Amino acid sequence: MDAKAEQAIQQKYGVLGEILDERGRRLWAAVEAGQLGRGGVATVARATGLSRTTIYQGLEELAQRSGPGFFRQERTRAPGGGRKRLAAKDPQVLESLERLVDPVTRGDPMSPLRWTLKSTRQLADVLTRQGHPIGRQKVSELLGELGYSLQANRKMREGRDHADRDAQFEYINQQVMAYQLRGQPVISVDTKKKELVGDFKNGGREWQPQGQPEVVRTHDFIDRELGKVNPYGVYDPTLNAGWVSIGTDHDTAEFAVESIRRWWLKMGGLAYPTASQLLITADGGGSNGYRVRLWKVALQRLADEIGLTLHVCHLPPGTSKWNKIEHRMFSYISLNWRGKPLISHEVIVNLIGSTTNRKGLRIRAELDTASYPTGLKVTDEELGKVNLTPDSFHGEWNYTVAPFCSS
Repeated sequence: MDAKAEQAIQQKYGVLGEILDERGRRLWAAVEAGQLGRGGVATVARATGLSRTTIYQGLEELAQRSGPGFFRQERTRAPGGGRKRLAAKDPQVLESLERLVDPVTRGDPMSPLRWTLKSTRQLADVLTRQGHPIGRQKVSELLGELGYSLQANRKMREGRDHADRDAQFEYINQQVMAYQLRGQPVISVDTKKKELVGDFKNGGREWQPQGQPEVVRTHDFIDRELGKVNPYGVYDPTLNAGWVSIGTDHDTAEFAVESIRRWWLKMGGLAYPTASQLLITADGGGSNGYRVRLWKVALQRLADEIGLTLHVCHLPPGTSKWNKIEHRMFSYISLNWRGKPLISHEVIVNLIGSTTNRKGLRIRAELDTASYPTGLKVTDEELGKVNLTPDSFHGEWNYTVAPFCSS
């Protein structure tokens, strides 16, 4: 075949290739190949980079055309044509990706979006080694489907990383999966930020009649009668259900454990009637911190009362935003009451209790008006009476509090 003809086709395609759609390129290539005669398909394929199969398909379509309306068809491909979605060809790829990023997933308490520090290139490499060939761009798209997003550098400084930070996350993830596999309850606990009660401005916006915004106080000085509240949450990731105790006193270790107790009596015990163990994942600091003696003493009282062995795993220091409850429950509470002044305890209870999401999140809320004094000291003798067994891996973060057998 004449080299000049091949060069001419190549020049034409350089202009038309970016203008025509897939069908147009296929039919144009077929016309050129037909005009060249014998060997025309091979020449056009070399000049354009289109496959011979595509050109032959174009020739077949031209041969079957019936009238001028043929070129006005809107469909580029035949029904069912085109590349199948990766998730359809490989249904396990989403599950595998979620399993890779879940142990080190972060969430902003003011947003239901999540993010991970693992790069898309690293994730693509691991998935490919696991038998799921995939590129980093497709990983990015799948992360978007799973609710992950790129995040700006707001609220991301967490202090110095512990050397075993990632190892602790992996350890917690293994414990959670093991407990769920055995049908034992798992909860994530934390205190939501304190909220002022009264007609104060609440962040966010809601729909109101135009020109009639809800009027609130100018200054956020605490109301001496209404005070503020400490919402303490208990989230069950297995059932996607949660409990919030709305405390009106101090956020102490006794209040935290009392919240877990109420969850068990009102929700957990009904959902897991045959449970013998309970896994609690908590932050490393605050009222449920791993250094808080009163937390462990209060857990002992709880274990004795409900008869469960309590296994506690703390998140590494400085990683509170990684707690499951933050981006699976607290974020939706914040969205549900955005723009709504928390004018009373009843309003707060109702707003939290009505929170849900597309995945069926259920939350129960209850006001706790009990007194929880601060400054309580736990002696070495009292701490020594706790039936506590450290885990072999970082026993200061991971430990078991077992009930004492009744005589």
